[in-house]
Amino acid sequence: MRILRFFIVCFCLGFSSSLVLSRQLPTAAANHLESYLPLLKNKKVALVVNPTSLVGETHLADTLHALGISLQRIFAPEHGFRGKADAGEHVDNEIDARTGVPVISLYGAHKKPTAVDMQNLDWVVFDIQDVGARFYTYISTLQYVMEACAENNVPLLILDRPNPNGFYVDGPVLEPAYRSFVGMQCVPIVHGMTVGEYARMLNGEHWLKEGEQCALQVMPCWAYDHHVPYYCPVPPSPNLKTPTAVFWYPTLCLFEGTDISVGRGTEHPFEMFGHPDLKTGSFAFTPISREGAKSPPHKDQTCFGTSLQLAPAEVIETLHGKINLDYLMSAYHDFPKKDSFFTPFFTKLSGTEILRKQMEQGMSEASIRQSWQHDIEAFKVIRKKYLLYTDFE
Repeated sequence: MRILRFFIVCFCLGFSSSLVLSRQLPTAAANHLESYLPLLKNKKVALVVNPTSLVGETHLADTLHALGISLQRIFAPEHGFRGKADAGEHVDNEIDARTGVPVISLYGAHKKPTAVDMQNLDWVVFDIQDVGARFYTYISTLQYVMEACAENNVPLLILDRPNPNGFYVDGPVLEPAYRSFVGMQCVPIVHGMTVGEYARMLNGEHWLKEGEQCALQVMPCWAYDHHVPYYCPVPPSPNLKTPTAVFWYPTLCLFEGTDISVGRGTEHPFEMFGHPDLKTGSFAFTPISREGAKSPPHKDQTCFGTSLQLAPAEVIETLHGKINLDYLMSAYHDFPKKDSFFTPFFTKLSGTEILRKQMEQGMSEASIRQSWQHDIEAFKVIRKKYLLYTDFE
């Protein structure tokens, strides 16, 4: 009855049907200034932001600066604050030309804010679009920021954003021996949590350094739940240019630990895979030096392989709520130099040595998946405690 009354009111007011439908779409917390602006007024604030940190079409830093919020500094994660640095590229400190605020890189000389960085702050605000994969480094930056906040008694405000891959949980759970910046916690590759939910888990499970807890406040997304595949309005990073790439990312990123190209240096990275010696594919592409991929694997060489340039909805249907192992396993099977297929980085990405060994031993996909299930179910029990939105199960 309430929904019917809403549509009747909209009709009487002359609202278009497109506007009515748009009110049902998930939106990031940053867009609802009224919910968090009162907390920041007359306070000294630091931001953890990147190009995805938008209020409508305006950057959060520009929005808050224009509203008179006292921005003390900006912390920049991998890929930089406003720029398009390559994956893994060192990011330098700078002064933001638009606001005059110092920008401190958390992907340069240090990845965790220092005590000096945290001086004279009343709030740290974290607002970054994540994609829901363990090896996507924004949640590693989140952990370090939470630890710095806990150690320096500065509260953290998270402006939550929907997780485009928040509608499933899958992949091997990281083993403690293989912790790194692309995997800091023992969670599956696809964890199915928003940044706000993940932060609540880090706090609640005492996973921060020495079990400390951060004074945490999460402003939730609007109209989001874990049944909803979210189409990111802007690229989350330079090589995830489209929703299609974002949905393929948890599957294709495992290729980053092999000699196979995922299309970095093309117009459609993470929508293809191939190699100069992989002659079985009917698709070909040539990586070149581009912004965001200055030195891509197999630069200027023709790679043969598979195109995955599907519509986003087709990708979701193809995946069926799982990481697709078929592509990785078939590429390994067809690769002529199996001794050089894997690189040491594969273990960091997968979070275990077992997946590589299973593939080398020729195990079936079903058997490999079955080996994950106990750990995944145990993680889901933990995950459930910290969800802020209706789950997909």
